[in-house]
Amino acid sequence: MSSLNKGRIVRGSPPSKQLKRHTCKNALPELLRDFGDRCAYSMQHWQHGGLLEVDHFDPRLKKAYIQDYENLFPASRHCNGKKSNHWPTSTELASGCRFLNPCKEIDYGSQIFEDPITHELIGTTPAAKWHIRMCGLNAQHLVQERAKRTKHWNKLRTGPISIEGDPQSAAEFAKGYRELVETMIPEIPSPP
Repeated sequence: MSSLNKGRIVRGSPPSKQLKRHTCKNALPELLRDFGDRCAYSMQHWQHGGLLEVDHFDPRLKKAYIQDYENLFPASRHCNGKKSNHWPTSTELASGCRFLNPCKEIDYGSQIFEDPITHELIGTTPAAKWHIRMCGLNAQHLVQERAKRTKHWNKLRTGPISIEGDPQSAAEFAKGYRELVETMIPEIPSPP
């Protein structure tokens, strides 16, 4: 896409076939490619949150016969269900409330941060606070995954993990453990 893209996500080419109202789920392979098999909102990998669904970023556009790939996002069932058909009202928009678009702006590490103690997300803008609440990003299962991810990365970074058994089995276990941790929600900076 454009080199002017300033978002966390840079989209690749859309599906070759035109997306219609009832076929937008066909965009899922391209969405998974572009978003690294992760939910656009929580960054939870499908291996931890279950199969991802196609969400309409702006739900007001979902009834259009031809669907715009740029309006489609992969979402976990949790985030898709929480976000649902919500869109900010004119009053909410006037107060700065809106969904953050990771294809057009940096969300994590710029407007959304992780409390290093509680592992809850903290929004630093009205939009980020609204986005966190509307997408349910501080749901218990997401907070728990962020806490586990921190614990596991701390183990991996503080030195070798001793594993009993033959060296090949130990190496395979260590590789699998690291791969598991790498599919957890990525590390999110603490608030400034």
